[in-house]
Amino acid sequence: MTMSRYEPWSLLNQLQRELERSFEGGRPGTDTAATAEWTPAVDIKEEADRYILWADLPGVSPDSIDITMENGILTLKGERQTEATARREGLKRVERVHGSFYRRFSLPDTADAEGISARCSNGILEISIPKKAAIQPKKITVTGEG
Repeated sequence: MTMSRYEPWSLLNQLQRELERSFEGGRPGTDTAATAEWTPAVDIKEEADRYILWADLPGVSPDSIDITMENGILTLKGERQTEATARREGLKRVERVHGSFYRRFSLPDTADAEGISARCSNGILEISIPKKAAIQPKKITVTGEG
């Protein structure tokens, strides 16, 4: 008997990814969430001077992570390598997914694309997105006679 994980929401999640892709201007044949085997969990926090994004990427080499920023869209993609076939033989249940992943995030206008940095530690990818310096009003002194 083969054991498999029951996921009643998988079709709904696939539909949601397809809708997100269509609204983000994705084109058929390109890397999209629809072609990704899995989607990493992500937390996003806003601080006074930056946004922080944490993605769970256990088992993913930092060399296989690709982060790009274009037209206000931050794209995160990469791949978790499949384990050797010999090691997978005899497994009764497999829940850890392998293969490519893909996520896209629309950034607010306040995000400073030039200052984005990323680091990966203990399977957690941290992306720091600084905010642009706020434009402060300038006081103009009026001079004149009398």
